[in-house]
Amino acid sequence: MSTFAVPEPYTWDESFRVDYDNIDTEHKSIFKAIADCAAAPADADKLKSLVSVVGTHFATEEAMFDKANYADKAAHKTAHDEFLGKIKDLKAPCDTATVTFAKTWLVNHIKGIDFKYKGKL
Repeated sequence: MSTFAVPEPYTWDESFRVDYDNIDTEHKSIFKAIADCAAAPADADKLKSLVSVVGTHFATEEAMFDKANYADKAAHKTAHDEFLGKIKDLKAPCDTATVTFAKTWLVNHIKGIDFKYKGKL
């Protein structure tokens, strides 16, 4: 996977736009949830919220893939499942490496994988 610059402060900006308002809004929520975990690594509720917004977002995207019969949906879903698998069983406090992984994964996933479905859903 390509490596794209991770913004600091860690926040969504127009360079992450996939041109589907519902997905862009959900991406903003994931950025915020990861930033919240970074700011309060011992807060189990922040971690639970992250897992929730990620799960909801992945379900949204995957439903759109199904509706559009998106050709890369299987590989994309695998990437989703792997990430969710890594974060769903985490316990607070989140260590710095985990937060860095989540930040980097999201940036690279959006710009390296999500951008492939622009105009196809």
